[in-house]
Amino acid sequence: MPLVLRAQPTEGITDLWLKISLLIGFISVNNSPWTDYSAYSFFQIVTMCDLVMILFFYIMHIFRVYRKLTCVSWPLAEFLHYLIGTILLLIGSIVAAAKSYNITGLVAGATFGFLATILCVISMWSSYKVSCITQSTSKYRA
Repeated sequence: MPLVLRAQPTEGITDLWLKISLLIGFISVNNSPWTDYSAYSFFQIVTMCDLVMILFFYIMHIFRVYRKLTCVSWPLAEFLHYLIGTILLLIGSIVAAAKSYNITGLVAGATFGFLATILCVISMWSSYKVSCITQSTSKYRA
């Protein structure tokens, strides 16, 4: 049974809130006194890379570049981006929450990181559907 990955139209409001939560998480951490440099620099890198890649795929869809570059499976590339980005964002948010020491800006950044993680999962869930297709031996079944 081959697995087929189908891209469904994403809900724009989920993507908008995802971008906003990533940006607020980045700004909150950037403007707070840091307790651990490596933890928060990792969080900032993950949030900005995730935001840039979401905007990259958004621009690819707006200008329909995917029609000209047929050598790349764009639904699979976007799915893998969301999957890897969600895992890294979850790790970054956990580390940022553990190292925040009740500093409000860092707690807010970690909270928005967790919110962005949840929104990434919702976006993946609503955008992609993995289904198993069975191939029958005859064209018409009686």
